[in-house]
Amino acid sequence: MNLPFYKYQGTGNDFVMIDNRDLHFKQDNTELIHKLCDRRFGVGADGLILLNPSDKYDFTMVYYNADGNESTMCGNGGRCLVAFAHDLGVIENTTTFDAVDGLHHASIENGLVNLQMIDVEDIQINEQYAFLNTGSPHHVQLVENIGEYDVYANGKSIRNGAPYFQEGTNVNFAEAIDDTTFRVRTYERGVEDETLACGTGVTAVAIAMFEQNITQSNQIKLLVEGGELEVSFDKKEDSFHDVFLKGPAKFVFKGNFEL
Repeated sequence: MNLPFYKYQGTGNDFVMIDNRDLHFKQDNTELIHKLCDRRFGVGADGLILLNPSDKYDFTMVYYNADGNESTMCGNGGRCLVAFAHDLGVIENTTTFDAVDGLHHASIENGLVNLQMIDVEDIQINEQYAFLNTGSPHHVQLVENIGEYDVYANGKSIRNGAPYFQEGTNVNFAEAIDDTTFRVRTYERGVEDETLACGTGVTAVAIAMFEQNITQSNQIKLLVEGGELEVSFDKKEDSFHDVFLKGPAKFVFKGNFEL
C-alpha cells in the first residue's frame, strides 16, 4: 500500500504534508509519523502536517513533531499548509482555518504567506531571558557572536532544565543586527535539535525584543539559518494583537511512501 505525500519548506523548516480530507490517515500512528520524518529511513522532515476537513472553516491543521507526537502550533508549518491548500485548490488567496491553538487567518501572494498568529498577553521577563507562548512555548535569550554559539548543547540544557523540566520548551537565541533586525537560532523540542527556522520562535523573539525595549519597531525582520522572516504586531495595553508571521513557503516534491 502506498501513502501519497507532499514535501514543503518555509525558510528551511521542512514538512511532510498529507491531504487527509477523507480522513484516511491514522492519526494515532506515532511510529509511522516518526518514520516518515526520519531523515535516514523516511522522507525526512521537521514535522508532519495533516490537512484535515473542518465543519465551519476551510480546513483543520493537525501538526506532529518529528518524534511522532502531536504538538502545539507551528508557525512555518501553518504557512506551508496554507501554500499546500492553495496548490490543491482548497483555497484561493485568503483562508481561515482551525489549529490546536484556535483560528488562524492567512493570505498568500507571490509565494509569500502572511499568517495571523494568536494574541499574546502573558510575557515573563527575567534577568537573562524572556518566556512566552506564541502558540508554542518559547524561551528567548540574547547572546553575542551567535554564529559561533553552541545552540545544540545550550538549547538542550535549557529545554530540559529548570523551570521547564518534563514539559520542556523551545529555546531561541537572538542577536541584534540593527534596531529592527535580529538574527535568530532555535533549538526545537520534539525535533530535539537546531532547526533552520521556527515560526512561533521568531514571533516570540520579535515580541520579547519589543517588550524589553530592545526595539521600538512593531515590524521586525528575523534572519534565520534558512532565510528571512518578518513579524508585525500591534500592542494595546498589555496585549499583543494582530500578530502576523510573513515569509516564503515552497513546494519541494511529492511522492508515495510504501507502507
